[in-house]
Amino acid sequence: MKRAMVVGATGGTGAAITEELIRQGIETIAFGRSGQKLELLAKNLGNPAQLTLAVGDAFRPEDIAGASGDADVLFHCANVPYHEMTTRLLPLGEAIMAAAQKKGMKVVAVDGIYPYGKRQMDLVTEEHPLEPHTKKGKTRLAFTQMLFSKLWSEVDTMIVRLPDYYGPSANEASYLGSTLEAIAAGKPAIFIGNMHVPREYVYLPDAAKMIVELAKVDHCFSQSWNIPGAGTISGNRIVEIARKASGQRKPVISLGRAGLTLLGLFVPVMKEVVEMLYLTEEPLILSGEKVKAHIGSLVQTPFEEGIAATIRALQEKATRI
Repeated sequence: MKRAMVVGATGGTGAAITEELIRQGIETIAFGRSGQKLELLAKNLGNPAQLTLAVGDAFRPEDIAGASGDADVLFHCANVPYHEMTTRLLPLGEAIMAAAQKKGMKVVAVDGIYPYGKRQMDLVTEEHPLEPHTKKGKTRLAFTQMLFSKLWSEVDTMIVRLPDYYGPSANEASYLGSTLEAIAAGKPAIFIGNMHVPREYVYLPDAAKMIVELAKVDHCFSQSWNIPGAGTISGNRIVEIARKASGQRKPVISLGRAGLTLLGLFVPVMKEVVEMLYLTEEPLILSGEKVKAHIGSLVQTPFEEGIAATIRALQEKATRI
C-alpha cells in the first residue's frame, strides 16, 4: 500500500482508519461530502502533510475516481442512515466499486456482522454460514455478494467485519457510541438491549490498527476477516466504568423491544433497531484466530482503558466546540 483513500473519512470507522494511516506515515486522501468536517478531522490530526482532503459525493463514481489520484487502496467506510439501508446501501457500494474498477484500486470494505444471522458457533469464524433472517441482514448479504461480483474484474476486494464498536470517533451508527457520548456529556443515556447480557465490542483505534495491517498484505484480499474486540462485557459494567471516568451519574435507560417500538413512534429510526435485537439477546462473538495468524497478534485494549479514554476524548472534544 503506497497511498490510501478513505471514503467516508469523517465517520466513525473512517476517522479511526484515517488516523491510523497517518500515524503510520502513509499518504492518505480523506474523502467526504462535508468540507467543514474534513477540515475538522485534519485539525484534530494536527494537519499532517501527508493528508489530502477531497470533498465529493460517494454516490458519484466520477467524484471518487477524480479525487483518488494515484491511490492504490480504497477504504470503503461510507455508510447510509440506518433507516435507509435497504434502499441506498447497494447503490452506494456500486458507485464506490465502479470508481475502484476505473482506477484499478484495491478495496477494503468495512462491514458488520448482520449477514451471519443467528449464531451457529460459539466463536464465529469467517466460515460461519451467511444465513441472515432479517431485512437488514439480507441487505448486507446482497452487499457482500455485490462486492465480490465478477463485474469488478479490476478490483481486489477485502471485507472486514466488526461487532458493535466504540471509541472517540464513534457516532450514531454505533449503539454503544451514542450511549457513551451522552454519559460523557452528563446527560441521561439510552442503552440498546439487555444490560445484563455480556456482549462483544471493539475499540475503534484497535480495529483500525488491525484493518490497516491486513490491507498492507496482498494475499489478505479476496476474502473476509472478522475483527474481534477485547472479549465481552455487560452494559452494567460499561456504565459503571463510563460514570467513573466522566464523574457523572445521570440515568441510563435500557431499551428492549417494547421501549424501542414505543420510541419509534416519535423517532422512526428506532423502529429499525427492533429486528436486530436478537444480537443483544444471543450475541455473536467473533473469533480472531485468522487475523492473529496473518498479522501476528490481536490489538485488544482492555475495556476499562478504552472506555475511560473514550469518555475523556469526548469531553475534550466538547470543550473545543
